Amino acid sequence: MMLQIIDLAFILEKLILIVVVISASLVIAMYTTFAERKVAAILQDRRGPNRAGPFGMLQPLADGLKLFFKEEIIPDFSSKFLFILGPALAMMTAMMTSAVIPWGDVIEIAGRKVSLQIADIDVGILYVFGVVSLGVYGIMIGSWASNNKFSLLGGLRAASQIISYELAMGISMISLLLITGNLSLKQMVLQQQHGFYNVVYQPLGFLIFLICAFAECNRTPFDLPEAENELIGGYHTEYSSMKLGFFLFSEYINMFVSSVIMSTLFFGGYDIPFINEAAMFSTNVLAIVGVVALMIKVAIFIFIFMWVRWTIPRFRYDQLMHLGWRILIPLALFNMLATGALSLWMK
Repeated sequence: MMLQIIDLAFILEKLILIVVVISASLVIAMYTTFAERKVAAILQDRRGPNRAGPFGMLQPLADGLKLFFKEEIIPDFSSKFLFILGPALAMMTAMMTSAVIPWGDVIEIAGRKVSLQIADIDVGILYVFGVVSLGVYGIMIGSWASNNKFSLLGGLRAASQIISYELAMGISMISLLLITGNLSLKQMVLQQQHGFYNVVYQPLGFLIFLICAFAECNRTPFDLPEAENELIGGYHTEYSSMKLGFFLFSEYINMFVSSVIMSTLFFGGYDIPFINEAAMFSTNVLAIVGVVALMIKVAIFIFIFMWVRWTIPRFRYDQLMHLGWRILIPLALFNMLATGALSLWMK
């Protein structure tokens, strides 16, 4: 009986954490659109959205309501089931990635220690890569089901781009794994608490990972799958209402989750230097401060995503492929071999 009560409490904790993470991801993605418009306005010396609510803070809600109340259009010659499945799959895979991210340390509630991580699995990095690689299927299915040549071209671009840059990203992760010795995101954070952050040991690996994250999220200068001057809008040309909203939201959720993963892998995640060693806070306060620290690191990465978008022009497609296959992959291989040689020499 006691075991059943413990199991029920554990399930309830995880369900509450899932609801909180999903809700927070959606709200952050929604207001990231607002932040991006404000950052663009600052860089272009203009005001940005400032009409809906105080300081324009209700603009994301207005945009969301606009998408909700727009007419649902499904092209006559499209594959209707796949047309609906595409954006749903893109949104689902974007949300699933957050399941293995350690958002903070443990907190104590009524004598129970609750981990601020939905699932602490030993192969967390492999799970992330597996789910991220599934994300392209949403784009591919949606673009093919639209029965539109511009959508299909955008889907083909997205598939070849993500396959190309996942190779360099995966090889850069092998270099990191040679140093950490495990695949668990939680263990990587704990290791960085007792030493330097991984970016100190792997600066080239971090740079390769960052560039590949831009490509994986279809962010400028790698937004060829939706280049409006060439493909009218790319893979989501035929979409409207919340189906279009799912595609757009999944991009911002991917950007948020990518920022969290980079903060976790290379910058200690929720760790704050010297705070854990000082032991000046209670367990709950330390966990909350850690979550805030992680969000600050994430905000810096999201700003970099936005800054690059409004600074660097879009690549040509041949330039994009040249960078992926002839520059990043050789660099990642060199970094992996150098890291392996150094690890053997240090032993």
